[in-house]
Amino acid sequence: MMKNLLAILFVGLISFGSFAQEKVAKIEFKTDVIDYGTIEKGSDGVRVFEFTNTGNAPLVISNVKSTCGCTVPKKPKDPIMPGETGEIEVKYDTKRVNPIRKTITVYSNAETPTVALKIKGLVVDSAKTSVLEKKSKSMLEQ
Repeated sequence: MMKNLLAILFVGLISFGSFAQEKVAKIEFKTDVIDYGTIEKGSDGVRVFEFTNTGNAPLVISNVKSTCGCTVPKKPKDPIMPGETGEIEVKYDTKRVNPIRKTITVYSNAETPTVALKIKGLVVDSAKTSVLEKKSKSMLEQ
């Protein structure tokens, strides 16, 4: 009799445990790469990574870091509730004329605690044409 009662209690505990789901935040980005394309020196360097908390617990973004000082990311201050969206704003310093290849790392309490986002593109200065362009123009004029 006692054995049966213990067996029933044990089975009851196991099945109860499977019903109790753990609450987790999940971060899902619309895209993890933003391509600036070719942009002019000094143009607007602000872009936005949108994400959704697809989990069942509040999402807290603890930190957002960039690989260099030329890229300044901004994180949401408040927790993102389940099903809600948020954004991480990235401001690239477009005074630097060069290819853009930067990584922004997002740290949170999500199931995936670190996510790498990337920005890419090329900043050009049309006021300063390259030496090759000047040479080919002068050859055409002759």
